[in-house]
Formats: sequence, C-alpha cells, structure tokens
Amino acid sequence: MVERRGYPSDLTVERWALIEPVITAWKAAHPSVSGHQGRYEMREIVNAIFYQSRTGCQWEYLPHDLPPPGAVKYYFYKWRDDGTTETIHEILRCQVRERAGRAEDPSLVVLDSQSVHAAVNVPASTTGRDAAKKVPGRKKGIAVDVLGLIIAVVVMAASVHENQVGTALLDKVAARTPAVTKALVDQGFKNTVVAHGAKSGIDVEIVERNPQDKGFIPQLTVTWNLATEKIIALSSDHGLRRLVEHHGGVGAEVADTRSA
Repeated sequence: MVERRGYPSDLTVERWALIEPVITAWKAAHPSVSGHQGRYEMREIVNAIFYQSRTGCQWEYLPHDLPPPGAVKYYFYKWRDDGTTETIHEILRCQVRERAGRAEDPSLVVLDSQSVHAAVNVPASTTGRDAAKKVPGRKKGIAVDVLGLIIAVVVMAASVHENQVGTALLDKVAARTPAVTKALVDQGFKNTVVAHGAKSGIDVEIVERNPQDKGFIPQLTVTWNLATEKIIALSSDHGLRRLVEHHGGVGAEVADTRSA
C-alpha cells in the first residue's frame, strides 16, 4: 500500500485485522472476469468508505490520495447489496458480546423509535408527518441489546405509528436472533406490538413511566449496566443514516442478564 498521511477515519492495523478475513474471502469469491486483481488495496477502499461516512462528503469530493470515487462506490454498493457489511457488523457484535462475558446472541432487546427531519432531497413519497411530535420526515426504529449494540434497524415515514415500527423490528429480531425471548418497549408502543411479539415467541413488556417523574427522565430501573449515551449515539441521525444505507428510555427488573 502506498504510504500517505493518514486520516482520523482510517482503520488501525488492529481494526483492519478484524475484518480483513471477510473482505479477503469476498474478493476471492468475486474474481475479475479478466483475471485482473485490481489496482487498489482493499484496506484503502474501506478507508475511503469510512472517510465518506465520517465526513458526509459527496463521493466525487473524496481526497485524491484515496482510491477514486468510481472504485469506492463500486465496492460500497456491492457490499451493501449482497449483505457483506451486515455480515461484518454481526461478526463484530458477537465478538464484543463475548468479550463482555455474554453469549453471542442476546436473549433480551430494547426497542425504541424516533422521528427526525428528512433532508430536502429525500423523496416525499418516503416521508410523512408525525402527528404526535409534529415532526415531518422519517421515523427510525432500533432494537439494541443490553450493551447498546444494534440488533435491527427499520426506517419508515414519520407518519407511521409506533406499532408498525415495533412489529417490523420484532420480525427482524426474530429472523436474525432467534435467541431473543424478551423485548422492552416504552408506552409509545401498544398492545398490538405485544400480541405480535407473542406470535414470534418474544415476550414484549411495556414499561410504564413513573407518574411521580416530571420532565424527561430515562426509565432505567435495571440491574444491568445500560449506558444511556450509547443509545443516544446509536440513535443519532448521522449514525443511522449510514447504517441504514449499509443494510436498509425503557427498562425493567431483570433477574439474570449475563446471557441477555
């Protein structure tokens, strides 16, 4: 790889080692018809994708010392569409959970949703207005484990009710992580979500707000250590925007969460 001055978004040697086997296997399974091995190092392709994701620049504004936009976009869309990025995400998630002393897949998830303003260039057909929060745009929903790691993501028009977001999240959770048997939601989700979860073998608990609380107070009466800032970070528009492109306050008393 040609030496260049690094960018803050570049992969470290250690981080590249975590995903290199997946990228190398993908490259071996997708040989060029001409037999050409390609002009650019795969690590530099990933660095360019990370640079664009972190800065939010247009593809054509990638720095000249990174691979050209055409090559970067080719791999980005290939990996997005064939599930390679999701595979990497799942592998890393499992590794983080194991290092925290937990099972690879969680048994408990937390569901939440948030309406956000959409960019001016977003098609009107994919947006709506959240009647309750008075927000025009899109509604994003996430399912996370007790470490704050993302299990599932959905994005819909802001006009969609939380029940639709909740049922869609439960479908994804049930399909990808069958070990999940419990889901915690706030009062924005109704009994429809509870009933839908029961069909998938997931016990959905609606956590009620303490009536003595005034103002915004996270409802985290939990015995496990759930860092609220992780949920906020994972719910940020910038972070989810890229995550969705790559793929498409609650709590309860938990007796034993080492496997959750």
